[in-house]
Amino acid sequence: MRAGVYLRYVALGDSQTEGLGDGDDTVGLRGFADRLAERLTAVNPGLRYANLAVRGKVAGQVRAEQLGPALALRPDLVTVVAGVNDLLRPRFDAAAVAGQLEEMFAALTAAGAHVVTVTFPDVGQLVPLARPVRSRVFDLNAHVRAAAARHGVTVAETGRQAVTADPRLWSADRLHAGPLGHERIAAAVAHAIHLPGSDDSWTLPLPPRQTPAGLRAAAAELRWAAAFLGPWLGRRLRGRSSGDGRTAKRPGLLPLSAEPDAPADTGGHRPTGTSVTDLSL
Repeated sequence: MRAGVYLRYVALGDSQTEGLGDGDDTVGLRGFADRLAERLTAVNPGLRYANLAVRGKVAGQVRAEQLGPALALRPDLVTVVAGVNDLLRPRFDAAAVAGQLEEMFAALTAAGAHVVTVTFPDVGQLVPLARPVRSRVFDLNAHVRAAAARHGVTVAETGRQAVTADPRLWSADRLHAGPLGHERIAAAVAHAIHLPGSDDSWTLPLPPRQTPAGLRAAAAELRWAAAFLGPWLGRRLRGRSSGDGRTAKRPGLLPLSAEPDAPADTGGHRPTGTSVTDLSL
């Protein structure tokens, strides 16, 4: 296979990979994985793409529910992005979360796939109320880098670029990238795998802007808490997840232009394990 040419791309993960923040459930979600598939298809029109991600999943659920179906699809390129739902929970163990990711890294690379993951930006810059968990992000990123190095996994270092913490790259909930953010993540992955036509322009900062301060900033935080933090806490208290009842949007390998309900390449197996039965964020 020529460098940068892939035939079977499979995306594993949670809401970020599913595409929340980039489109909606009415018009459809796009997200960085779809955008990366577009870039891959431009290089190789024969690419087939599956997206097994389901919102709300913690890393252990991604491994338990998506790894098997991914291996059955025999991918040559895989993105594995998970862990944010873990670090938002009261009890968090970065080594344990990275261990779940490493199991996926090991199995997928052993099957011959080129595996790519990302690091996470400083959430304290996006959500002032989340500053107490900043150390968790840094700890998880360090463990992800170490696990990736042990298995030859490519890391797109989105966590080390200041632009990825620019609020303009994020949706109103500040937990999911917006369209511009998803495009930057896709560009970062394309650059990390040396996809023809890619470069480091995704790292460039946006034009300067005026940010609210004082009472305006405090009012904005209160509005965010009422609109997003409150409902999230409500789901947690009721033991519910945003992903309850949902399944993967593209469980089989298809050309990007094909509808997800069209006949798909399942690698000789019927995809399983993509239903949502466990409680999560």
